Amino acid sequence: MALCLGLLLSLTALSAIQSHAQPIELDAAQVRNLAIDALESGDPGLAIQLSKAVLKTDPKDPLAYYIIARSYARLDDPRLARRAAGYAYRYADAGAARFEAAQLAARMAFEGEQYSLSQLWLRRTAIHAPTEADEELVARDYKLLRQVNPWSLRLRADLRPSDNVNYGSDTSRNIIDGVPDEGTIAGAGLALSGLIASLDIAPTYRLHVDQNSMTTLGARLYVERVSLSGSAKATAPDATGSDFASTYAAVSLSHALAVGSETTRGQASFDVAFGESWYGGERNFRFARVGATRSWRPDPDTRFALRAGAERRYNARYTTNDARVLTLGADYGKALENGDIFNLALAFQDANAVSINGTYSTVSMRASYTLGRAVGPARLSMGLVAGYTDYDQFLFSLNGAVPRKDKSLYGDLTLIFDRYDYAGFVPTLRLRTGRKDSNFSRYSSREVSLSLGVGSKF
Repeated sequence: MALCLGLLLSLTALSAIQSHAQPIELDAAQVRNLAIDALESGDPGLAIQLSKAVLKTDPKDPLAYYIIARSYARLDDPRLARRAAGYAYRYADAGAARFEAAQLAARMAFEGEQYSLSQLWLRRTAIHAPTEADEELVARDYKLLRQVNPWSLRLRADLRPSDNVNYGSDTSRNIIDGVPDEGTIAGAGLALSGLIASLDIAPTYRLHVDQNSMTTLGARLYVERVSLSGSAKATAPDATGSDFASTYAAVSLSHALAVGSETTRGQASFDVAFGESWYGGERNFRFARVGATRSWRPDPDTRFALRAGAERRYNARYTTNDARVLTLGADYGKALENGDIFNLALAFQDANAVSINGTYSTVSMRASYTLGRAVGPARLSMGLVAGYTDYDQFLFSLNGAVPRKDKSLYGDLTLIFDRYDYAGFVPTLRLRTGRKDSNFSRYSSREVSLSLGVGSKF
């Protein structure tokens, strides 16, 4: 397409163009080349004018927008540079052109101190990284930017079919300590199959940071929704998926500080949180919680931590949740020489509720092993969870309260598909199976679930 350029073009700025009585007709490619020459010769203002002339004939020319973006960057105007780079990204073909435009937009957002927006553009950059080395560079820049940005966001979505979405009993008979009790377990109390969808969002804001300490304000919203299968609806015709829906929301304030010597430098942290839990569309309870953690790093490949917490649950719908809960825990992690990672977590919890049915003690252990090398297209992680819960007295029938003992054992296998990331997000596939045995048959259950999730690679 021809562009008409008259004496509006400065003779001194464009020495290649001589004065003419009649306008000179140049095509878009020639004008773009003139704009590039103007930018490289140190005249970004003229480069912008020439590029805008191109856009009058082709409003979707990505190269013209890219030249404008680089020109505004030369003029120290990161806001306009980022906007122009955004248009260049929008109209460019997938591949190197979009990679360069997104890189420029990310850099301009950073210079404009819009760090979260810069992180968003880095994720877009990752989509079009030409090589694996470029993708690793983007991941490194993202991690560095995370240290600068006071805002951070953890996001995970999950979709899993399960044969026991309500953690129901695997038998309709009500048996206590091997003795059948009167009545049977209702359909809604039996194991029901269906689909579970969950979304976990946790933003944090860094209030203060220095060489030895950091204070953050955080929030978390966890939403889980259930859809019952046809067979589940036949088993429990009066039940709906919303009966088993749950929501958890909390705000927290935490303070962490570096402690220990230079060789075994660790961290101590303290936090306080307030929140609310809902189940079946109604408030379950509100809570206030305080906690503390002390961690050590004896060497770069080893991590050890101790945890303690106290929680008060109140305004509960049922007296089983009107309780105080104490927790203790320990975590151990080790990176092996071959790149594999081993983790072990131990936890103890003691709950004292208004109702004896909410008063219990429980201990659990989780061991996991993650392979450092890929297995086919994915990284592989395996986990095993064992637990034991003791109720001194539990009332479930007219025969009076008796002790209740629950034992559980679950295993999981997770595939993390790092090679199939999109904007730094990678799909995960997790198989989980196991069972819980109780001397109250109502609380004996089995579960097999297969979940498809999405998490961040960075």
